[in-house]
Amino acid sequence: MRTEKTYISAEYVKWLSQSPFFIVVDYKGLSVGQFNELRKRLGKVGAELHVVKNTLFRVAARDARIADLGTSLAGQLAVVIGQKDIAAASKVVKAYQAEFEKPRIQFGYLGTQPLTASQLKEIAELPPLQVLQATILGLVSTPARTLATIIGTPGTQLARVLQANVDKA
Repeated sequence: MRTEKTYISAEYVKWLSQSPFFIVVDYKGLSVGQFNELRKRLGKVGAELHVVKNTLFRVAARDARIADLGTSLAGQLAVVIGQKDIAAASKVVKAYQAEFEKPRIQFGYLGTQPLTASQLKEIAELPPLQVLQATILGLVSTPARTLATIIGTPGTQLARVLQANVDKA
């Protein structure tokens, strides 16, 4: 491989190793302005959009030990990567696609787990991570609160009976 290609492939490997996910989208038909707008929207949720050279990205995915992408890379492709939440990035791409009918989600990976376009669209339907965390915390804390109330009830009732007797005397 030529020096430039080696450098670019190494850059792709760096992206893939630093991001817990990536989403491959076909951006054919997007104007430069639309592409930059999508980048801006993704930036707001902690994600980035990069145009990739298919053959070099295929090599980088293999070198990063994520997957052998084989012939799945074809066309004008860009890759969404991020440090945070795949659901938020998927949401942005899906909303943008609904607005402009482009880009088209091809596939993605969460770690080394492959995701189809339909799975990524389902992920986009999930509530934000903070809402899910709050829901789980509520589900966990409710039984604990109930248990504390049940355990404390006999003591509380005994205290009330004793206080009633003191008040009568």
